Amino acid sequence: MNLKTIYTIVCAVGLAGTGSAMAQPLLLSHSQCREMALAHSEELEQADIRLRQAELDNRIATTAYLPKLEGSATGAYVFPDIDMMGMDLRMRGMYMAGITLTQPIYTGGKITAGKRMARIGEAAAGEQLRMARMDILVDADNAYWTYLAVGRKVYMLESYCEQMDTLFSQMSGSLSAGMIIENDLLRIQAKQSEIHYQLQKARNGADLCRLSLCRLIGVDDTTAIVPTDTAWVATEPGLLTAEIDNRPELSLLKQQVEIGKLQIKNARAEMLPTVGLSAGYTYYGNIKLNSLVDVGNGTMMPYSEEFRDGIGMVMLAVKVPLFHWGEVHKKVRKARYELRSAELDLQKNRRLLNLEVQQAMRNVQDGYRLIGTAQIGLQQAVENLRVMRNRYAASMATLTDLLDAQSQWQQAESNLIEAQTQYKIYETAYLRATGRLE
Repeated sequence: MNLKTIYTIVCAVGLAGTGSAMAQPLLLSHSQCREMALAHSEELEQADIRLRQAELDNRIATTAYLPKLEGSATGAYVFPDIDMMGMDLRMRGMYMAGITLTQPIYTGGKITAGKRMARIGEAAAGEQLRMARMDILVDADNAYWTYLAVGRKVYMLESYCEQMDTLFSQMSGSLSAGMIIENDLLRIQAKQSEIHYQLQKARNGADLCRLSLCRLIGVDDTTAIVPTDTAWVATEPGLLTAEIDNRPELSLLKQQVEIGKLQIKNARAEMLPTVGLSAGYTYYGNIKLNSLVDVGNGTMMPYSEEFRDGIGMVMLAVKVPLFHWGEVHKKVRKARYELRSAELDLQKNRRLLNLEVQQAMRNVQDGYRLIGTAQIGLQQAVENLRVMRNRYAASMATLTDLLDAQSQWQQAESNLIEAQTQYKIYETAYLRATGRLE
């Protein structure tokens, strides 16, 4: 780690402590920032819950193939007694209990379509989870690199302030010796005020970036964050591909088309007959029959008989739709319109996704070239500042030339920081555009 990197980290610690009492600084690398952002994200947790729900929906759809076993129990108290040709049928406290097994045999394809839609729903939930993860990684990368870049700008402006303070001290001595006029010192003071203003703005921006990063990774907003990945190495981009087949958005659109096709089949199934097989067994009891019987010689004696028994039943049911005022045909037409709309949506968004990835590729290539241009500009500005200092010390250049050289150095340093930061962000955006951000 070089001296500039150490100064950058120290500067970041100082920025994090501006305006409030801070806790122990959090040393944060880029990979740790990503991990903490993923662990803290409510959106990612919600997407994971939706995936678990879709998995359960898929399992629920599987049960439609299986037979259903149901049990029932009934108790009744019927009064008055029922007269049956001189006999009384008493059902005071009768009961019935039984079980029924039902197996669908043919449903017009509804069960199969429902199962396939459930599988597609589970796959769609997985793509939504992957998309939410990518969005979080994009936010984490942007927040991390932006915070680091603003910290570097603060360090650069502090260095600029030190240069102007040194120049002011030198000019104050020269003014006392009568070597310069007071107007030169006033110009330096005006420049100092401008730099202090820029420095204060940069410090405020750094603290806002720190707060945003704290929210993203789920730490207290008083936490001092010190980024550790301060070595800016921009490697030349290799062969960039414009593939979008791995984009979760494209997968979701394709799945929506498949859902539309299945909805048509599901609507057509309502025109087809359904066949179901059921078998059951019912046990009943406490049903009594009371009467008087002739036992001989005209003598009548009361007689009572209780019924307790079980009944088994097997039934095959066929249901055929005959006439529903064209309802099913209208549902099929509606499903076809929905399918066509999904196909058009896929066609339109495929073009937009291709345009997005092309733009992302160009941004990466242009961003890398901008870094090279900014580095050359900084080298030239540094050399120009060195020459102007020497020439000013030898009274061969004016104060205006020196101040201009210092301003050019500040702008060149700022340009390089922005170019490097934007390149990192462009890299993440390209991986997101091609669906390879993991």
